[in-house]
Amino acid sequence: MTATRTTRWLELPGAPPIPGLHARAFTDETDWERLSELIIATNLFDGVPWVPTAQNLEVEIGGADGVDPTEDIVMVELDGRVVAASGVDRVVRDGVPTYDAWGSVDPSYRRRGLGTWLLGRNLDRVRRRAALEDPGAAVDVGSFAENAEVGHRALLAAFGFAPVRNFFLMRRNLLESIPDAPLPDGLEIRRVTPDQLHRIFDAEEEAFRDHWGHRAKTESDFRATFGRAEIDTDLWVVAWDGDEIAGVVQNWIWPLENARLGVKRGWLEHISVRRPWRRRGLARAITALSLDRLRETGLDEGMLGVDSENAHGALGLYEGLGFVIHSRAAAYRRSLGDEPVLS
Repeated sequence: MTATRTTRWLELPGAPPIPGLHARAFTDETDWERLSELIIATNLFDGVPWVPTAQNLEVEIGGADGVDPTEDIVMVELDGRVVAASGVDRVVRDGVPTYDAWGSVDPSYRRRGLGTWLLGRNLDRVRRRAALEDPGAAVDVGSFAENAEVGHRALLAAFGFAPVRNFFLMRRNLLESIPDAPLPDGLEIRRVTPDQLHRIFDAEEEAFRDHWGHRAKTESDFRATFGRAEIDTDLWVVAWDGDEIAGVVQNWIWPLENARLGVKRGWLEHISVRRPWRRRGLARAITALSLDRLRETGLDEGMLGVDSENAHGALGLYEGLGFVIHSRAAAYRRSLGDEPVLS
């Protein structure tokens, strides 16, 4: 296929023998819309409740420190339509350079070698980047898969990835009674104002430093959080102790997701309590307040994600507030030095 001024076609080894199939580099902002359409189609098919807009992908992936979209993302076209995509992102988790690999394949074109081809390309890209950015260092490659993504999990296993941590999505019916959970003495909830945004961001970063898989947040993460079109900090619950932020819950409503899934759902994100205020019932209080706040907007259910092995008892806390497990997923890892075991 003839290249144009804006399109860089790629010759990637091991391409499946599918007539009309072409790989190219990520081109420009219009590709965020194409990537959004692809991910939504795959997630709806797999039952994964993540329906990202183009704008959210642009701030999450395009704005990340460890991603150069034109070099790290591959778009696969068939007869002018994007049917698969993959990419990598470099982060440092618990002090270890880690390259997170992701990919999506249109359900109509699965079982034809596209996933194997693109995961192999991701690993090649990681090796090239690690040689320049992490020479001589031990490097991990990470990925993530829902339990319902059977093919994805099998592919990861074939390439030598192993599950290292389990996570749950939990759902709570907001039409049912919400337990009373008073704030600890001396704390109060204040409405979020623009001058507080970076203090809230920094407080969350501090609170999550002792969590599994932590990576230090940067200004790009700040921009990604506060640059989303859907942000409404009036939904957030921020507990203060004098001039100090003690705990935070970011509450979000994703209109496109709710419309595509046919639900009236709000998400409780980044539930955090700083260490001096732990073991005092604050997490329970701000989570219950968040449920009240979401219900007041007319929603029917709340959702959150939790590390099943959270050392601070988060799973039991959420179960005690009426959340039930909706789905399971796992974080996967392998050493970059390990060769894939294909069978």
